[in-house]
Amino acid sequence: MLETLHEALSTAGLTAPESEKLVQQTETLCRELAPLLAWRSVIDGRIGSGDFDVEQALHQAIFRDWPVTSGPPPAWIPADNAMERANIGALARAVGMTNYDDLHRWSVQHRDAFWTQVVERLGIHFDQAPEEIRGGGDPRCPEWFPGARMNIAASCFQADPEMVAILYQEPGGERRSVTYGELDRLSNRVANSLVVAGFRPGDALGIAMPMHPEAVAIYLGIVKAGCAAVAISEQFSAKEMCRRLRLGGAEQVFVQEMPGRGHDVLYRKLREADAPPMIVMSAELQEPIKNLRKQDTPWDDFLVTEDVFTPVAVAPDTVSHVLFSSGTTRDPKAIPWTHTTPIRGIADAWLHHDIHPGDVVAWPTSLAWMMGPWLVYAALVNRATMALFGGTPITKGFGAFVRDTGVTMLGLVPSLVRSWRQTRCMERFDWSRIRCFSSTGECSNPDDMMYLMWLADWKPVIEYCGGTEIGGGYITGTVVQSAVPGTFSTPALGLDITILDEQGDETDNGEVFLLPPSLGLSNTLLNYDHAEVYFDETPSAPDGACLRRHGDQLERLPGGHFRSHGRVDDTMNLKGIKASSAELEVTFNGVDGVQETAAIAMPPPGGGPSQLVVYAVLEPDVEADPKQLRLQFSSELRAHHSSLFRIHDVVIAKTLPRTASNKVMRRQLREDYQARYEGKS
Repeated sequence: MLETLHEALSTAGLTAPESEKLVQQTETLCRELAPLLAWRSVIDGRIGSGDFDVEQALHQAIFRDWPVTSGPPPAWIPADNAMERANIGALARAVGMTNYDDLHRWSVQHRDAFWTQVVERLGIHFDQAPEEIRGGGDPRCPEWFPGARMNIAASCFQADPEMVAILYQEPGGERRSVTYGELDRLSNRVANSLVVAGFRPGDALGIAMPMHPEAVAIYLGIVKAGCAAVAISEQFSAKEMCRRLRLGGAEQVFVQEMPGRGHDVLYRKLREADAPPMIVMSAELQEPIKNLRKQDTPWDDFLVTEDVFTPVAVAPDTVSHVLFSSGTTRDPKAIPWTHTTPIRGIADAWLHHDIHPGDVVAWPTSLAWMMGPWLVYAALVNRATMALFGGTPITKGFGAFVRDTGVTMLGLVPSLVRSWRQTRCMERFDWSRIRCFSSTGECSNPDDMMYLMWLADWKPVIEYCGGTEIGGGYITGTVVQSAVPGTFSTPALGLDITILDEQGDETDNGEVFLLPPSLGLSNTLLNYDHAEVYFDETPSAPDGACLRRHGDQLERLPGGHFRSHGRVDDTMNLKGIKASSAELEVTFNGVDGVQETAAIAMPPPGGGPSQLVVYAVLEPDVEADPKQLRLQFSSELRAHHSSLFRIHDVVIAKTLPRTASNKVMRRQLREDYQARYEGKS
């Protein structure tokens, strides 16, 4: 240990005397204390240097004899009184449990009782109380809150109207705050404006704009009016944006260009793609866009002054939001969120992310991705403050915003952490008010996640994995369990999972299946057969219970933690966005000289966010340079899909491996590419 630690400390820049002193302190700790207590001395600041490389070396030294049977060692350990302070502990005490494992077991054995407790403690508002928490029948598509009338937006305004609901940093400008009362009144104006414009409950309206207070108010106004929001990302091509608007049935679209990117670029893009009528907000709000189509309306002309509105009470299964996830054909799955769906995410925020009234919650996202509405509901229903940054989160400005607004929970995608670690741009900021991070959308690299913990003086990262069709997470971490970088510690409360191999037998590394029912799980799809997508040809659980397909590969580690290995199907997560291989391949196959392609997602060495690799078979007698083909594919990807996607590599192949039924064997391609990387083929 001495030589290895000396070398690591020297590499980190410590002088010989500094290194010797730290080695002696570490040796004393390891001799006198068990590894967990010794490491707590480091994260509590009793020894160490404040340098990440140094403290990572100390972690490796302290846990050098950690038994393999205990799994990977933690980098964060909860305080002894964590259960007393956490929301999880409050729920446990209310139902007579003393530890987390017992609470989770109770939550899945008594699901209706669990959700009853959650709904009551969150203060979910009902205009007409339900007859029961869940109707009987098929667990694959249960009826939640039968007999109830509700509007989930009404539950967002239970905090003091003078409390700050949103802190927003204008791109390159001032920071402004919006109180709960101001947000309530603006969203009421939107709802009244929709009524005046002739919209009725059940109608769908699109949203294509960045995440800022007005966008949140528009979203909540749509929901208050009993209508459905169809949020789309400006990162997609105009064709893809309009396809999603069509799938969601949007009759009109709220549009705003991102400030600083020109006044009408997005508007022109949608206009040229023959988008539905638009309600247009300029980039700077006060400067109207000129030359609108006859069917389009300026924001100021649309918005009425009446700011009192009673949210329309609807049946719980009424659609409130349409989001999109990858399909296995050309169309993405159009997934309807009902007025009950957000309760899954609200509960995850309260329990697993330990959000309390007065907390400040930041998550760089947009309403087009599930973490956008997750953030809105998770913050507002839990009486916290949303911190929204109008610029890009890879800049120092974002670090200052997190510091200055006192963010207590910061969510992100792993690619963001990798960027911060490479540039070291966030190391100058005091993030000590952060109590926990959350990471979702991609597989995490353990070293990057340890670096993230260190950035905020060793705070836990709640790894969080779920999906649009779940309304939140199915596997996660907690603030009452140790945090092992890049791993999950538990299935979400109120939900359970099983891991099966290709023969349908239980295993520690295979495909994960969910055991329904749970609030948040989708019951329908707008453009696919829901039962076929999630239940057909799905094996039963060992005890005979029905299982729900999800498509992730999960590994259960020694010691009880879990690690994600991405997808087992033809879907991939790229930059936190789900995309199907089939969707991308249709685009690649249109390049001149290309006969067919196969797109796969590969984890980088050491794990982390997936990288897109394309195998290409060329037409006979056609030759191409892989680098040039990569540029062509990248150009088509930006034009037809998303500007966020990046191609890591292109491999030219003579043929693609196929099954007897002619399906491409993507697993074999992943193995082939891994072998190429390791120099074994």
